[in-house]
Amino acid sequence: MQQRPLGRSGLGVSRLALGTMTWGRDTDADDAAAQLKSFLDAGGNLVDTADVYADGEAEAVIGALLDALVPREELLIATKAGLRPGTARRRDGSRGHLLGSLDASLRRLGTDHVDLWQVHGYDTETPLEETLTALDHAVASGRVRYVGVSNFSAWQTARAATWQAAFPGRAPVVATQMEYSLLERGVEREVIPAAAELGLGLLPWSPLGRGVLTGKYRNGRPADSRAASAHFEPFVAPYLDPRCSSIVEAVVTAAGGLGVSPLEVALAWVRDRPGVVAPILGARTVGQLLGALAVEQMVLPAEITQALDDVSSIPFGYPEREG
Repeated sequence: MQQRPLGRSGLGVSRLALGTMTWGRDTDADDAAAQLKSFLDAGGNLVDTADVYADGEAEAVIGALLDALVPREELLIATKAGLRPGTARRRDGSRGHLLGSLDASLRRLGTDHVDLWQVHGYDTETPLEETLTALDHAVASGRVRYVGVSNFSAWQTARAATWQAAFPGRAPVVATQMEYSLLERGVEREVIPAAAELGLGLLPWSPLGRGVLTGKYRNGRPADSRAASAHFEPFVAPYLDPRCSSIVEAVVTAAGGLGVSPLEVALAWVRDRPGVVAPILGARTVGQLLGALAVEQMVLPAEITQALDDVSSIPFGYPEREG
């Protein structure tokens, strides 16, 4: 698998990343092990997780596989902190919470450091400077190699990155993790241009439109799908509307003409967008993952890329639109 630099850093990552949001809940330990092995065999090296995935169980599953399945030094681990689902304060970027969460993540992962640590959302109740000092301390202490942000708006991203760049010795922000797919292109308005100017690499989450771009929901909701799961149904439902359906049909048509799966078409489109470093594959099963890994040798023809751009386009107005 080809590698790409993560923003303006010396870290090279595989151009597909392995997501673990379902690990420890919908994906058991055996299937997680099979996914990780398949991903490594394909040349992948970046595994993304978070302290809140399955209430920490996703990190624990990864920790159980380290060394037993893969030497720690061969794997790049990215995790996140700053969300507190089910509490009155859903986002907590305070220094105490972030550093405490990092220590807990390291214990579950069974390692002394993570390669990329990301703030999982912008906390309006904590001064950003305090949040960023936690990143600095994590890097200075050796517990974190690189830092990034996730689900920050463009101005929030720019504020964090420029603050870090303004003072010598601070840990630079090198990446931003955002939802990005043919069904969700909002980041193209301001986040992607900001990331390009700031030298941040983009890690798209849910590059398959929460699974909808695979075409699995064209004729209903399969019993084993996320949309049929009580936990994930609200996550998928926003993309089961007429607009998204028309985009899915365009993807299916393109896939038929190329003799590949809709999954490969949708994934190749986002993988090769400007600024993208590594889309994060969130497969529930090893079979799903193998289907996604088949995209490595694929390059979408320019005319198909343009057709998909057109059918999924989003409105641009003042001040994003030039002229």
